[in-house]
Amino acid sequence: MNRKDEHVSLAKAFYDKQNNEFDTVRLVHNPLPQTAVAKVELQTAVAGLTLKCPFYINAITGGSEKTKKINHDLAVIAKETDLMIATGSVSAALKDPFLADTYTIMREVYPEGIILANIGAGASLMQAQEAVNLFHADALQIHLNAPQELVMPEGDRDFSNWKELIKEINHGISIPLIVKEVGFGMTREAIDELAELGVRTVDISGRGGTSFTQIENARRIKREFDYLTDWGQSTVTSLLEADEAQHQVEVLASGGIRHAFDIFKALCLGAKAVGVSGTILTSLMNHGVEKTIQLIKQWQAELQLLFTMVGAQTVQDLQHQPLIFSGATKEWCEARGISLTKYGKRQ
Repeated sequence: MNRKDEHVSLAKAFYDKQNNEFDTVRLVHNPLPQTAVAKVELQTAVAGLTLKCPFYINAITGGSEKTKKINHDLAVIAKETDLMIATGSVSAALKDPFLADTYTIMREVYPEGIILANIGAGASLMQAQEAVNLFHADALQIHLNAPQELVMPEGDRDFSNWKELIKEINHGISIPLIVKEVGFGMTREAIDELAELGVRTVDISGRGGTSFTQIENARRIKREFDYLTDWGQSTVTSLLEADEAQHQVEVLASGGIRHAFDIFKALCLGAKAVGVSGTILTSLMNHGVEKTIQLIKQWQAELQLLFTMVGAQTVQDLQHQPLIFSGATKEWCEARGISLTKYGKRQ
């Protein structure tokens, strides 16, 4: 089976909407919200791009006939719901031009859309430019996936030039750059390192959704890396870490988003926008395009209600909402010196 097809099949098989640290985050109820649904503005800005609502379809797939159909359907969904969308890693198309249409199909379906190209951190400036030119991408995602590569039987084993390449690409391309994890999360130290390279937009992409160590381990004969299935920081703790960074960067969040309430909580934790992959892919594969469009429109409507419930009219307003943490998130805050009362007393 094609590796990209394997990834999709395994991501669907391992999808788990039950276990998630977003459940350790509670909002403090305000009985006097003093606003109205009609006043809510879901618009947000990411890397200089204006989004009509604060979530988007994050990088999923591409590189085979099966995934071409998935990308076609994802583009239809994005078009019908006015969402930004990212392709999966275009590395396959850079190696084999015959696979290019498995990615360019998104631009064909959604010519007016905000579409992001995605490449790995080991790519050169020339490869980054090729990825951007492939379908006139509006921004470029560089993904960080060292644990995945190491567990992948045919993966990379040398990451010593990643920072140098990221810096070169950041200065060499003319469109916005987003550096993202693939589900292992980030720390304040990592975010500061990226900021020092000139990176201004970071997707912390934490543990809680698709586990690429689990997927790659399932492709190994001995499956000897079971113990790495839950490697990394959760999306929640990664967002808390981002708020502790010395350098100010624009923060995006992804990893384990199950529904509108997770999107809402991620925005309360400081994300400018929230990427969703596994939940949308699973909905598409289980229920089809129309049902997935309905699901996303439902989320958009739910967000308007949730904003109103806490008296918020904009995404920026949500960053003042008081939050209470329990369980693993509370333990992380205590171990890493992150103030619990700071969040509890926000207003």
